[in-house]
Amino acid sequence: MNNRRSFFRKSAALSMGAFGINSLFNELHAEQFLEAESLWKPASASNEEYWSVIQDAYTASKSEIIILNNGGVSPSPIVVQEALDKYNKAAAQGPSYYMWRIMDKGREPLRQRLAKLAGTDAEEIAINRNATEALNTIIFGLPLEKGDEIIGTLQDYPNMVQAWKQRQMRDGLVYKQLSFDFPIENDEQIVKAYADAITPRTKIIHVTHIINWVGQIMPVKKIAQMAHAKGIEVVCDGAHTFGLLDYKIPDLECDYFGTSLHKFLSAPVGSGMMWIKKDKIEKIWPLLCNGEPKSGNIRKFETLGTRSFPIEQAIGEAINFQEGIGSKRKQDRIHYLKKYWAEKAAQIPGVKIHTSLKPEFSCAIAGVSIEGMKPEELDGKLMKDYQIHTVGINWENIHCVRVTPHVYTKLSDLDKLVGAIEKIAKKA
Repeated sequence: MNNRRSFFRKSAALSMGAFGINSLFNELHAEQFLEAESLWKPASASNEEYWSVIQDAYTASKSEIIILNNGGVSPSPIVVQEALDKYNKAAAQGPSYYMWRIMDKGREPLRQRLAKLAGTDAEEIAINRNATEALNTIIFGLPLEKGDEIIGTLQDYPNMVQAWKQRQMRDGLVYKQLSFDFPIENDEQIVKAYADAITPRTKIIHVTHIINWVGQIMPVKKIAQMAHAKGIEVVCDGAHTFGLLDYKIPDLECDYFGTSLHKFLSAPVGSGMMWIKKDKIEKIWPLLCNGEPKSGNIRKFETLGTRSFPIEQAIGEAINFQEGIGSKRKQDRIHYLKKYWAEKAAQIPGVKIHTSLKPEFSCAIAGVSIEGMKPEELDGKLMKDYQIHTVGINWENIHCVRVTPHVYTKLSDLDKLVGAIEKIAKKA
């Protein structure tokens, strides 16, 4: 009898997931975060005492290497790691039971909480595995015909570029790519470039909210307003902005949106989200099979077959962690970190910063280069000689090393980065 009661208590706790009073976040961090609030100084730009509490909530803050490639994938805080471990251990007791009959019940509460964070109707949110899956579903699902035109850029993410090229090959679409020389601190210049490329056959504009190579924030809302005035729909790649910038998806006025939750939201690796405006869901074909492919139910995009239910459910604790900090506070901090190192590096002879330092045009990501040195050489030296992990970028007209801090990044780590760049530049 006791074993039976324990079993049902365990099952109930799993089905409630991260959104009950016994969430792991409440157990591990609620008291800590409350105490940290007493350290917050609204007039201060740094608030290092407060942020040290956040840093301690990540094992990555104690890594043997300095991790500055959070634009690729972000480490999860301890609470998300423990949630994932809990769900994996439960699933291992009997996957077909715990996954399909217990954890599966947690998807609807998770959808509700993601919708709240995104500022949308829950019936517009589909939970999947990454931005590529979300956006490829939209790209391949749009009912376009031979000769229809799509406008994107050379600086968009490769998986989206290749998806549009594949549709061009398969369906005879016309895929046009603009090219920008970033940084650009003029929204109207960007909007005009898209507007000038429009013809009577243009049906879709694909825009990347933050250009992943150098961190340029694109004026999605202004582009969407211009496009809608001409009867054109907008697909937005929000892979690098959800969980980073303080906004709601409807603020962008786009029609379709996809993101990865394992970047700045710090959810488990392999988690993502798709948003489609409700009145457009019906016309989008699901990428994978569904019994009702023409329905207006957003869940038709979630027939992914067997996938990791533990990863999906652990997203909830990442949402708790995000809300414990606050989106505006988080955005301001990460911009502060980017500006902190980039302003110093820009003063070093031979060093160039490839990103605007103004908050309206960039946030976390910045590109850096040293005259006479290839990006892969600088990236290699930072890792080999200083144990600093970045990524070298050679894409179209962009050649630099991408540096991306996160909330767990310490100022002392960024001081080491600047010191390393200075030493390398002197020898270049």
